[in-house]
Amino acid sequence: MTSSTYTARRGQLETYFDRTAVDAWARLTSDAPVSRIRATVRAGRDAMRATLLGWLPEDLTGLRILDAGCGTGALSLEAARRGAEVIAIDVSPTLIGLARDRIGPVAGAGAIEFRVGDMLDPGLGRFDHVVAMDSLIHYAGRDIARALAELGSRTDGSIVFTVAPRTALLTLMHAAGKLFPKSDRAPAIVPITTRGLARRIDREPALADFALARTHRINSGFYLSNAVELTRGRA
Repeated sequence: MTSSTYTARRGQLETYFDRTAVDAWARLTSDAPVSRIRATVRAGRDAMRATLLGWLPEDLTGLRILDAGCGTGALSLEAARRGAEVIAIDVSPTLIGLARDRIGPVAGAGAIEFRVGDMLDPGLGRFDHVVAMDSLIHYAGRDIARALAELGSRTDGSIVFTVAPRTALLTLMHAAGKLFPKSDRAPAIVPITTRGLARRIDREPALADFALARTHRINSGFYLSNAVELTRGRA
């Protein structure tokens, strides 16, 4: 069951990405020229997407993949090209509309079904693998662990996702963001430690069969994120 804090933050994200930042996000996720700062973010996201996709099987033919928080669908497209049946979901109708317009039909055995909604919706069914790239970074550790538990209860293989590492710079930025008026704020990125998250994961019964397999940090200018892999089959 999702918490009230998860639900509240999800609403903030929907408003932000569907209204406040949609133009900037559309530009960032395209090939359009951007500032040097945003170019470092674009490069970091490209590297992170390659990392998460690299942790999935090379041949995804017939496998069902959830792209949780798919944005404009770049990761979904790559997974579908490798044969996956992708359910790509995001809270922002505008971003999903952009994804549909940009991608169109997928050649080959794979397919993408774009949906607007909550990535934790049990009606989405079961999956072989779940990918959540930069879609959990706005939540507190307890909500991330509960979200992973919800996803884990319906995942047969692995969950690969990202979290914001607790560094001095990110912690300072998180604190400074609270000084701005609420109407001007982006939903804050919540820095957490991998060790602290691992302890929360260990307390989730639905994740008892999962093990933290590996982590990898991407640091590209203004983009800083930790990739984490949970795999079913804990020894």
